[in-house]
Amino acid sequence: MFFFDSLTRVRAGTRTDRGGNLILDWSPGAVGRLAVDRLNIQPASQTETTDATRTAVVTGWRVQSDEGTRPDITAVDRLEWRGMTLEVQGEVAEWPDPLSGAVHHIEFTMSRATG
Repeated sequence: MFFFDSLTRVRAGTRTDRGGNLILDWSPGAVGRLAVDRLNIQPASQTETTDATRTAVVTGWRVQSDEGTRPDITAVDRLEWRGMTLEVQGEVAEWPDPLSGAVHHIEFTMSRATG
């Protein structure tokens, strides 16, 4: 009933750097996109810091998936929502079903920094 929000998960591809190391590739042709629905997205926080050169604002939202869902979202993914590109903060928490032990739902925080 409350899980009517959706977003797009953006996952980096990979490429090999000059040293032969495999690194993340966020170029437009390398990323993969996945529509994710059945989410509840709510405001969580907003902080503002000011120094001599700028005012920085960090805004966060709490995301919870619907019961019985485990969307493929990880801590290194980016998220597109309402015209913004956001980052996952911390790890994605999997909440277990108390009766079966299977994943009941996931929760995480996403944020956007401006300034």
